[in-house]
Amino acid sequence: MKAGSRANVASSFTVVKGAMIEETYAVFAAWDFERSKRENLDRLREQNFIGAKSATWLRDVAKVLNRRFDPDRRDRPLVVLAKRGLPIEEWKPLLLWHMTRDEFLVRDFLESWLFSAYDGGAFRVHTEDVEKYLGDIGKRGGTTEHAWSEQTTKRVAAGLLKMAVDFGLLRGSVAKEFVSFHLPERSFLYLLHAMRDAKLSPSKLVASAEWRLFLMRPSDVEHELLRLHQYRKLEYQVAGSLVQLSLPCNTTTEYAERMVA
Repeated sequence: MKAGSRANVASSFTVVKGAMIEETYAVFAAWDFERSKRENLDRLREQNFIGAKSATWLRDVAKVLNRRFDPDRRDRPLVVLAKRGLPIEEWKPLLLWHMTRDEFLVRDFLESWLFSAYDGGAFRVHTEDVEKYLGDIGKRGGTTEHAWSEQTTKRVAAGLLKMAVDFGLLRGSVAKEFVSFHLPERSFLYLLHAMRDAKLSPSKLVASAEWRLFLMRPSDVEHELLRLHQYRKLEYQVAGSLVQLSLPCNTTTEYAERMVA
């Protein structure tokens, strides 16, 4: 893990505070790239331009955004898309992908536990099941900043399921049910660019575990690639073990600009 990275930190604080989708979109829409992250978050705390109902919630929003995002570098395209008004339904899946770069617990829960339940044919999932999963988080490569009490474990389990609801993967209040999730076309294309920027080969890109964040199997990814190839929105060809993929733009940043041109 590189210096400063929180990629393997299992944070109870950020999970309990929730996805903060609307808040993050509003803060990024007003982001000033001429100012540092600290200056932008100080301005949020001073002006409360998101209309937070309490000083405590405003403080928590700033703290969570500080932990989750790197707006000047890694997450800059996500900020640009909010500033340029990309519809939030297309932006929301991109938020999930970006926030899981440094949120081990959310990423591992969605990619491993929730996807396995979905792929295994589960219809409903319960908080008690997630509590059992959290008991093995250390064995899965996660590190906690302090020991969790039983109450904290329950709140984290409930928080993870609530996040899945907020991102449209589940529905319900007590017992959560899977829903038919569809990744918007332009969001899918953005994620293809982002994974390619991470040096994934076309075959590894199709098989990447990151698609599990959106409950997609490799066959689902390939089906969407073939569909987009048919409509000439990308080029995807398979010949035996050889896989070729040509995307519309050279970088994720370039594609983000195209999305809101």
